[in-house]
Amino acid sequence: MSTPSRADAVRNRQLALDAATALLAEPDTALTVEVIARKAGLGAGTVVRAFGGKDALLDAAVAGLLRPVVARGRELAASNEPVRALRTFLGELMAFQAAHHAAGDNLRGLAAPETTALRAELVTAVEIMIDAGRRAGQVRGDLPIDVLTTIIGESAYAVARSGSGPERIDVFLTVLLDGLRPST
Repeated sequence: MSTPSRADAVRNRQLALDAATALLAEPDTALTVEVIARKAGLGAGTVVRAFGGKDALLDAAVAGLLRPVVARGRELAASNEPVRALRTFLGELMAFQAAHHAAGDNLRGLAAPETTALRAELVTAVEIMIDAGRRAGQVRGDLPIDVLTTIIGESAYAVARSGSGPERIDVFLTVLLDGLRPST
């Protein structure tokens, strides 16, 4: 039996990654190696060989989805209008989470170092926006920044999971950001 050529291995890896990424956008889909392999038109053993296992495959798929979100967060963190940037970023993040909520569901309990690092970068971008908003006198300074990022992150996740449309997300952002303003 011959071993697959390097080109076949690269192609199979990409097919598995594309299938996993597509499945992450499908709500209520349990991402097993078998489901991913079927979607990719590959055997389960081929998928496992391509990534070494489900954890690495899902980590790569979610990380691929997160990279542009992280880049956008960095871009907005450099804004001269931190509260506007925070609102924009949170709206975009909620839309992303709503479209890919299966990502979080399927990563629970898995080893996902690349995704974990990217999520930390998202938190850092939000912290930068909050800190800049504080320096501008537009964000309250009486709560620790980790409390604010937790409130923001958990609230954004809940709203994204609720299936709310853009109008309801806008209302949520107004209420959330009103709560972040310093008391007068």
